[in-house]
Amino acid sequence: MTTNLTMQLPPITVDRWVNSPPLTPDLLRGRVVLVDIWEYTCINWIRTAPFVRAWHRDYADLGLTVIGVHVPEFVFGREPGNIDQAVRDHQLTHPVAIDNDYTFWRALRNDAWPAKYLFDADGRLIDRWVGEGDYEQVESEIRRLLTIWTPGVELPPASREVTAFAVAGEPSYVGVTPETYLGTDRGVPGTFVLAGEWTASGEYVELGSGGGELALPFNAGEVNLVVDPGPAGPAALRVLLDGSPIGDERGADVGADAVARIDRARMVRLVAGASRIDHLLTLTSDQPGLRAYVFTFGP
Repeated sequence: MTTNLTMQLPPITVDRWVNSPPLTPDLLRGRVVLVDIWEYTCINWIRTAPFVRAWHRDYADLGLTVIGVHVPEFVFGREPGNIDQAVRDHQLTHPVAIDNDYTFWRALRNDAWPAKYLFDADGRLIDRWVGEGDYEQVESEIRRLLTIWTPGVELPPASREVTAFAVAGEPSYVGVTPETYLGTDRGVPGTFVLAGEWTASGEYVELGSGGGELALPFNAGEVNLVVDPGPAGPAALRVLLDGSPIGDERGADVGADAVARIDRARMVRLVAGASRIDHLLTLTSDQPGLRAYVFTFGP
């Protein structure tokens, strides 16, 4: 996805850095730079993370600097503990810039998660990619720029992650239920049903003291939920699929007892490997203060 090729790498004005001292365009001159805009609960970024890690692993010693720029989608995404835990959870060892105020995001004129910006060794923007996919193209451009900057450099074979993705092919999202926000800012009436004591706010719906239920019709193989257990501490969500406790279709964060246990604000995997027919997902909890933000889906 070609963009404004007259752009130079802008000042990286952010709140703080993880895994690195502050980096500047001057310090990065002579390095190919891949900027990865991410958010730790975004399923689309989570699916791209293995490729970003691979490029850092395979090319950092050959002239590539990967900079992950974390920009929060929700208020809890500004909390240092949440971000630092996500860096550890996703095994990010490349430099990470924390852009809580969207300063660098605006300097790039960015508008989406995830997004990747590739700059050459002179700091000139070469290309931009939004969302999932295009991994072969991104890696090919990285390799091309490294070769231009260091003629005769011996590059390793293309990363095993990208090679495997090329063989498997990109999955089809045709007919998959779209992202479903629950708060009043972006929620669409009629896409889900609440029962019990819930309060709706801009970003989320919050469970009251009497317990409650959240029901969601969907058609997808995978269902995830961004959720915060709230101030009362770890929360439990009972997961039912089509009216029965979820069994073999349970996601990685659901136990054999059909319960997802949530210890902090994050994305939880509720359903995996469901048949591609219309289903009903029902979540129940008695945790006061639990907040549910958005459902995301996969084929």
